[in-house]
Amino acid sequence: MASQPGAALRLFLLISGLRAGLLQQGRSSSLHGSSETFALPDSFYEQLQSSGERQNLETENVTVVEGEVATISCRVKNNDDSVIQLLNPNRQTIYFRDFRPLKDSRFQLVNFSSSELRVSLTNVSIHDEGRYFCQLYTDPPQEAYTTITVLIPPNNLVIDVQKDTYVEGEEVEMNCTAMASKPAAVIRWYKGNQELEGSKTEVEAMDNKMFRVRSQISVTVLREDDEVPFVCLVDHPAVKDLETRQYIDVQYKPAVMVSVVYPQGLTREGEPLELSCRAVGKPRPEKVTWLRVDDELPDHVLIEDEKLFISSLNKTDNGTYRCEASNSVGSSSADYTLFVYDPPTTPPPPTTTTTTTTTTTPSTIPDASATTEPAVHDTRAAEEGPLGVDHAVIGGVVAVVVFAMLCLLIILGRYFARHKGTYFTHEAKGADDAADADTAIINAEGGQNSCEEKKEYFI
Repeated sequence: MASQPGAALRLFLLISGLRAGLLQQGRSSSLHGSSETFALPDSFYEQLQSSGERQNLETENVTVVEGEVATISCRVKNNDDSVIQLLNPNRQTIYFRDFRPLKDSRFQLVNFSSSELRVSLTNVSIHDEGRYFCQLYTDPPQEAYTTITVLIPPNNLVIDVQKDTYVEGEEVEMNCTAMASKPAAVIRWYKGNQELEGSKTEVEAMDNKMFRVRSQISVTVLREDDEVPFVCLVDHPAVKDLETRQYIDVQYKPAVMVSVVYPQGLTREGEPLELSCRAVGKPRPEKVTWLRVDDELPDHVLIEDEKLFISSLNKTDNGTYRCEASNSVGSSSADYTLFVYDPPTTPPPPTTTTTTTTTTTPSTIPDASATTEPAVHDTRAAEEGPLGVDHAVIGGVVAVVVFAMLCLLIILGRYFARHKGTYFTHEAKGADDAADADTAIINAEGGQNSCEEKKEYFI
């Protein structure tokens, strides 16, 4: 009589063989008058599983994307040449050692040895999902299972909008739907590179363990959103960077801007003026119009498309000039206020001087600011004024010249005074004894020694 462990092994082999044969051939047994598929109690497989864990029968769970390849590995530590077999979730034998009883060519033997049975399953579908069993025919028998999880990416991603064209300020409602995915997809919204918040998501369960996900978002569009993509992005373990884009056509009224082409500084009397009007809108503005606020345009004003010309400004041109533009959405305008200043005064010639430290005397210098010029000057007005006149240096130079002239007058006065005294002295030398002036001069020249006492000096 056989031992109890040996009887258990033979019973296990017999049951496994009967189970595999019945399932492969599609036959069923009749129990108590009803047609049922032959099955063993779950407790029996749980006991085998526990036994396998104690005896180091190992396997790993597998996660695979639909259509790809799943690899199942049954590994044994310290095997004593016991038989290894692999069963599918229906308990059909896929491989018994290196032999494949199951007529499914998608299963292929990758490796077989005394310590491992490795099998690949190609073109995995949702129907292949479930538990696969590794069995080791030892005494007692051992069993371990691995679970294949099949991921299904969304097969379609669509954005729905109510219409194609919107006006600035309108609210746009967009819906993004991810069809038939497993697990349920997560949808996020972006406007360009900026993530949008406030979306509403609905998840609907479908047949075959799949889900349909629908996300809705509402956005108030601005002119900056024209031709900017709204992106529906899907987060799913089976796929990366799955997205779809929707471009919104946003129409808006014109934005108008008036600029001065000439002059760049103050607008002075007698000078020309050129204004330019730029209008941007969608659709493109149909017409640009110039007018003068609260008055008519002067007769000498020339308008050419978006530009306004005045050849020679005068004070009567003062006022506010307006540029208007319109399209099918609306109209806008921009104003330019013209103030004509007095013409510039003639500047004095530039003077080149050197900086010196000297004593200055008060001098009258014309005040360049005493004109009818405005108090506020721009760069152009500053260039038209006196160029670097140093009043202190001019005063110093004038003082030096006056001082030099005074000194020269004093020297000349002393010189002429000395010469006048000498003349009178010589003339008086012989005046007392001479009968006339000629005799006096002759006596004075010759009688200097004898008439020493009669000398007179006039200083």
